Amino acid sequence: MSAVEPTAFELIKDGVIIALTLVASLLMTIPLTGTLVRLRANYNPRGLRLDAEGNIEPHTGPVVTSFFGMLRRVRRIEGWAGLYKGTMPTILFSLVLTLFTVAVLGASMASTPGRAIPPAVAGPFGTLAFGLVSMLLFLPFAILTYRAITTPYKLPYFRPLYSLRILLTPTERKKPWMLYSTPGLLAAQCIQIVYTAFLLTALRSFLVPRPGPDDFMASVKFGIYIGVEVVSVVVICPLEVITTKLAIQRNHAAPEYNSVEQEAEDDMIDGEEYTEYSGAEEDVIGLRHEKDPYLGLVDCAKRIVDEEGWKALYRAWWLTMLGGIVSALAAGVPYVRS
Repeated sequence: MSAVEPTAFELIKDGVIIALTLVASLLMTIPLTGTLVRLRANYNPRGLRLDAEGNIEPHTGPVVTSFFGMLRRVRRIEGWAGLYKGTMPTILFSLVLTLFTVAVLGASMASTPGRAIPPAVAGPFGTLAFGLVSMLLFLPFAILTYRAITTPYKLPYFRPLYSLRILLTPTERKKPWMLYSTPGLLAAQCIQIVYTAFLLTALRSFLVPRPGPDDFMASVKFGIYIGVEVVSVVVICPLEVITTKLAIQRNHAAPEYNSVEQEAEDDMIDGEEYTEYSGAEEDVIGLRHEKDPYLGLVDCAKRIVDEEGWKALYRAWWLTMLGGIVSALAAGVPYVRS
């Protein structure tokens, strides 16, 4: 017996509901995501540093170590507009991700109602492959989003070429594939995907079984899986911090600069800054000196620990842990419902 085909009205209604849900979700999550990115990108060294001539150069950037402290700081210096920095790249990323998911998974999802993951992607290897492909497709969106959040310049919503001129160096605009060669960024993303999409998926298939006669043992295994998701913050949170710091480093091909340094003079940008509007004389966050960038994944982790302390690798760790708990509960929904 064939399923009843949805009418045009039902399709439009479902589309409107999805669009409204997406808008509501973005309105709530963009300020929180922007705050998290700023907190993890903020350069907050513990001691003094030396300049190019060997003289002592005290750090003058903001010292903000808490999520809500950063949220208040953004609101005070950049206002509500600053809280919604990165809106356009986030919307574009969400739309492209939705279209990609529907195009790749739509038919399989429709043929297997009630399943969170279609058969073509289910399992550790399928999830790993899907995660790696998605990462390669959407890495440029993530880089643009992080840079849009951390830039001090106002980015018009409907002037993409102007915004790209601010966010990307001339080298990156001519050779956009260089975004993939940002030292350490691709490695950090791959390690995180292997851990979350492969190892955790394998554990999920073992520890979140289908309900059977031994419901007590199933409950114990499900509790263990929640514990694994919580403990995973030890691995995932540092990778998220490192990814954030590496993503905002712009690639430059000038021979007198390192290949990952930011533009020496901001590419002659003459744009309006948020501090000009609010009257504040300070930036929301501080960044590493453009002539002393991170050179890779290991170098980034080592310098963070040496300069900012190991606690910097676990900024807003509780948000990562909360995400793991929600993921574990979502994986156990079929078990709970049954």
